[in-house]
Amino acid sequence: MTQRHDFQSIGCAECTKGAGLGFDFTMAFQPIVNVTTKTIFAQEALVRGMAEEPAGEILARVNNENQYRFDQACRVKAVQLSAKLNIKSYVSINFLPNAVYRPELCIRTTLEAAETFGFPIDRIIFEITEGEKIEDRAHLLEIIKYYQQEGFLTAIDDFGAGYSGLNLLADIQTDLVKLDMGLIRHIDCNKNRQAIVKGIVQVCNELKIQIIAEGIETYEELDVLQSFGIELFQGYYFAKPKFQGLAVLENL
Repeated sequence: MTQRHDFQSIGCAECTKGAGLGFDFTMAFQPIVNVTTKTIFAQEALVRGMAEEPAGEILARVNNENQYRFDQACRVKAVQLSAKLNIKSYVSINFLPNAVYRPELCIRTTLEAAETFGFPIDRIIFEITEGEKIEDRAHLLEIIKYYQQEGFLTAIDDFGAGYSGLNLLADIQTDLVKLDMGLIRHIDCNKNRQAIVKGIVQVCNELKIQIIAEGIETYEELDVLQSFGIELFQGYYFAKPKFQGLAVLENL
């Protein structure tokens, strides 16, 4: 297991200032929509640089030494901006599983931020980024169970990409699964992808897990996925991420 570093308590105020990382960052928000009810289900908080640099440029500066402080700062900044923007839906925050050494301690800063900025904890979704190799699956299961007990929703992001796929889902039942855009792209004219997604939908239905299809760019992709019974969607077809703000929805 990779050694974890720098796990002293970090205050909410310190996190808003960058948590001593040596670099600062902020968030953009992209809506997740329910096409059945024609409402916004959630806003996903996406890392951006202070000059709107993409997430990749910021994440490239995260390493084993600073990932805990970065993970804590992400949570606080997302909650702070969500409260400032008066978001009424869920807010989805990505977290780094390998940065959480003890869930009951690592969640303290999130709870402090929710209280400080007046954002309800029952509107927070924590997303596992499946593209990150999970070093200790039993530990991740402990994290998910603890977060669910504390009233947070949980999700597997980028499902169908990365290291785990269905094997991860067999051990860890989150509240939501977000289908990777690699499965979504041009699904309307790809029978193989349609068959795979249908299978995932059936599995998730039996496990009582909601599916979010992300990366929707065309009506044709949306139409096929709706025919499979999926209701929650995210992608440029509806709105691009808005830097420190909320995007105007299209095509809903």
